[in-house]
Amino acid sequence: MLRRLRGQLQPKVVSFYLRRFTTARVYQSCRVGCASGFWGDTMCAAPQLVRHGNIDYLAFDYLSEITMSLLTAAKQKNPEFGYTPDFIHYVMTPLLAEIKQKNIKVLANAGGVNPHQCAKVLAQLAAEKGVELNIAVVEGDDLMPKVKELRDSGITSMDSQACMPSAIQSMNAYLGAYPLARCLDHGADVVISGRCVDSALVLAPLIHEYGWRPTDYDQLANGSLAGHLVECGAQATGGIFTDWDQVDGWDNMGFPVVEFDGSGDQFILTKPPNTGGLVTVAVAAEQMLYEIGDPASYLLPDVTCDFTNVQILPIPGKQGEAVQVFGAKGRPPSSSYKVSATYANGYRATAVCPVVGPRAGDKAIKTANSILARTRMIFKQLNLPDYTDTCVKVIGSEGVYGPHARPGALASREVALWFAVSHSNKKALEIFSREVAPSGTGMAPGLTGLVGGRPKVAPVLKLFSFLYPKDQVPVSVTVGDTTETVSHYTSSSEQVDSDDIQPSVTNANMEKGVCSYKLSELANLRSGDKGDMANIGVVARHPDIFPYLKSRLTAEVVQEYFYHLIDPSVRDTPCVNRYELPGTHALNFVLPHSLGGGGVASLRFDPLGKAYGQMLADLEITEIPNISK
Repeated sequence: MLRRLRGQLQPKVVSFYLRRFTTARVYQSCRVGCASGFWGDTMCAAPQLVRHGNIDYLAFDYLSEITMSLLTAAKQKNPEFGYTPDFIHYVMTPLLAEIKQKNIKVLANAGGVNPHQCAKVLAQLAAEKGVELNIAVVEGDDLMPKVKELRDSGITSMDSQACMPSAIQSMNAYLGAYPLARCLDHGADVVISGRCVDSALVLAPLIHEYGWRPTDYDQLANGSLAGHLVECGAQATGGIFTDWDQVDGWDNMGFPVVEFDGSGDQFILTKPPNTGGLVTVAVAAEQMLYEIGDPASYLLPDVTCDFTNVQILPIPGKQGEAVQVFGAKGRPPSSSYKVSATYANGYRATAVCPVVGPRAGDKAIKTANSILARTRMIFKQLNLPDYTDTCVKVIGSEGVYGPHARPGALASREVALWFAVSHSNKKALEIFSREVAPSGTGMAPGLTGLVGGRPKVAPVLKLFSFLYPKDQVPVSVTVGDTTETVSHYTSSSEQVDSDDIQPSVTNANMEKGVCSYKLSELANLRSGDKGDMANIGVVARHPDIFPYLKSRLTAEVVQEYFYHLIDPSVRDTPCVNRYELPGTHALNFVLPHSLGGGGVASLRFDPLGKAYGQMLADLEITEIPNISK
């Protein structure tokens, strides 16, 4: 590997500017594995990649907006907290010697809101084990010290122009890959950061290895696409795949590895040998569409990516094990960071109760309504206001499907009551929590108990996102006893408005058929979330099917299908957007205000839109030729 060759030929600290502006490059392969897609991912991933992945770099992605707020709260209680301890105790500590012996470099956003403490604890444990580590820290993303300044400046939401709320719990800028790469330039064995875009953990090693400049937009776009594919761990290797029944070995699921050759024009997505999972064109195409908006303008701190003409091809002899990916294009990034803040907005509690017997669904609904009536009576006696929101669903009755539920679904004899409420006063929900259990003796028969016991009262955290100038966010890297500020690259190039990119034209002369198919017979689907916005990626199973999808599966059709789940304030006007990706014969639908607030703010049992693709799978597409031909 180029990194290993450099280590033999020159000192570890490589000149940042000299290396990036030299024209002579030796292109060696570089393999980056991702062992974590979220805080709580399996502890089996890292040993698998270290021992069998033949990797040069190991990336860990732990953070979400809600995770940041929880880590902030933990640090407020104890100044030595605020990072993800799993990274230290369950991942790094058992593998320290092997990682060092194999010269694998580690990048993790495990620092949360306390990256220096995370580095300190890791250094202490490494010293105890006799392993010498050069640990680097990236900081600057935490903007909590600037809350008052930002609020006084009149900052507004990037989505609604709303003013910054009070009770901010966390506030972090999404940093890019160059500060992480700078740490590697200084010879870091482990790079610990706070908030950065997830894909930066993969892009940074590539910048370091190959000296990509800030203006190498296409290389940065392909590197970012690689990071985007693997940032959710096993989702890139067959996890949550539409054709789940074709994926074997879930107990030993292979975790993703991307391999670059240095040109930056293409890369390979694969997994360690003899592991479970599946890496195919369809799997990779699904994951590329996961949690994106406009694929022609995927905005990142280092580059604006265009994924519309990306192509994914099978590799001969590697069926189910690897694919080749190429075709991402890049443009200059914006001059601002996206900043996500979370703020407290009352409290919530959720009760889940199995109900069995004839008319189980009716019993569940009557039980929930009776508990609401009883607690409202108590609230009135105590001069407490009403609930701010309630959500009563009968799991097993297909209630989430709304008008698309199958006839008779509510007649199931075995269901679960999902009963979630929110309130501005914690005391009110403590009353609710106490009044749920008595339903087991004083209401309907067949209530078998409360899943997890008495409902727990928790704060509601909502998301507030805005743009903030990069030159107002000082970013620094610390390696050993040396700290330096990393300057921001800015470009004067004009941004391309994706609205000016014309969609492809559907062939008006395409054959009109007489067959009807469920959408899942014609396409693979994957859905996800960004705050209160859901997206659904639809990938044609064959290129010849794509024109029919473009013709039949319009934004209007999708909006009508999910009408019952979109906020009433927007659902009666056109709000769903459709984007085309001809390179992968795919469509991406963006559904705003469709998750009941999203995340912890939502009372729904699918606050992240994970089921939306599966729900759309049953949509009937008509007037299609016989696809068996």
